[in-house]
Amino acid sequence: MSEDERAEGAPVGRRVVLGMLGLGAVGVAVGASVQDGVSRALAPVGPIGDILPAAGGFRYYSVTGSVKRRSADTHRVTVGGFVDKPQSFGMADLARFPQTVLDKDFQCVTGWRVPDVRWVGVALPDLLDAVGVSRKARAVRFTSFDGVYTESLTLQQARRRDVIVATQMEGKPVTHDHGGPTRLYVAPMYGYKSLKWLGGIELTDKVIPGYWENLGYDVDAWVGRSNGRDDAPT
Repeated sequence: MSEDERAEGAPVGRRVVLGMLGLGAVGVAVGASVQDGVSRALAPVGPIGDILPAAGGFRYYSVTGSVKRRSADTHRVTVGGFVDKPQSFGMADLARFPQTVLDKDFQCVTGWRVPDVRWVGVALPDLLDAVGVSRKARAVRFTSFDGVYTESLTLQQARRRDVIVATQMEGKPVTHDHGGPTRLYVAPMYGYKSLKWLGGIELTDKVIPGYWENLGYDVDAWVGRSNGRDDAPT
């Protein structure tokens, strides 16, 4: 990745990560009301503290100090790895695919939820079909253009119709703060699987744990199973 494509800022320090894990666990156990306390406790110590109140109840998390913006006019999502036809898709290319509309919750593992968010984009199975998946592929790895964050799904999970490359949210293009121009949205899993600032999709021969999985989070982050408290999405 070239220097101008990297996110500015540095990865989260150990103290911040431990605070996030510890205080985040309290949010899971007790509920969304404690998340404001988590935000205040973490805010002074590093980039993960950039958790801001937002319209509709969203909170913003970043594992870097800042993320360089990409214009929708020039932004592309590359798809490669174990595929027949590696390709790079611009926003106009994505718009030519059949558009999938989902009215689904966005739920964070730390306890807060935004109900009935309207997401529009390309169902991931359609994108995979366009490049042709090799028989060697077993999983899909996603990379953020923040230069740090990664996520993975099994190929079976990635074939779900409620997993999309989102280009619109609540009737408007996905904003930079919400992870635009393109972000992943994985409806049946907790929000950390819905990678923001999506820049790359790679078909791999095994699941490669993502950023938070390497710090102890569940690789299969099904809502309602991973923390034993929440209801699964409908």
